[in-house]
Amino acid sequence: MLTRKQHELICFINDRLGETGVSPSFEEMKDALDLKSKSGVHRLISALEERKFLRRLPNRARALEVLRMPDRPETGRSASPKSSPLPANIRPVPQPANDVIEIPLHGRIAAGVPIEAFEDSAMLAVPAALLGSGDHYALEVAGDSMVDAGILDGDYALIRRTDVARDGEIVVALIEDSEATLKYFRREGAMIRLDPANRAYDPQRYDPRQVRVQGKLAGLLRRYD
Repeated sequence: MLTRKQHELICFINDRLGETGVSPSFEEMKDALDLKSKSGVHRLISALEERKFLRRLPNRARALEVLRMPDRPETGRSASPKSSPLPANIRPVPQPANDVIEIPLHGRIAAGVPIEAFEDSAMLAVPAALLGSGDHYALEVAGDSMVDAGILDGDYALIRRTDVARDGEIVVALIEDSEATLKYFRREGAMIRLDPANRAYDPQRYDPRQVRVQGKLAGLLRRYD
């Protein structure tokens, strides 16, 4: 069952696709649903994707395809007369990935500084196509311990919040509630091993009680001066 906002959004997208063949921008969806930010639109689209009502075409922030429409209005309100299934001959036209979402920028990953110290410090505008579902934040990378993974000093690591990780994932780990680091996460017997991606650095091994996963890498943003 869809929420009222989810139902309103898919009807709005379907109407626009039926009229123009192009899905509305995040800004247009935000205004149509009277939302405060585009991050709310992103969450609604992710929920509709999970329920198989929408499909977001890869690497195109504005290319949405309506897979199916709700069988009936979800809130007792009358459905829009234009809210019919998308005609088979109309498909979204790929558009530049120009929709952005603002996520918290929590500073630099640096020894001796816990992630919590950066809460609400700044915001970073990120192309929506770089993010999947979930809650995200960004960190500026300091150092060269992950260069062989293509993560360079000064890059912005886009992190999806989670407190669990699988072997081989790149995570933000908080060590003894004081030192934050970006490393490959692995289990080694009864220990946790944090592996760098640079042969000049050695793996770090810790008791599981010393390590708290605070997120895993979802993407990278790099600026060229």
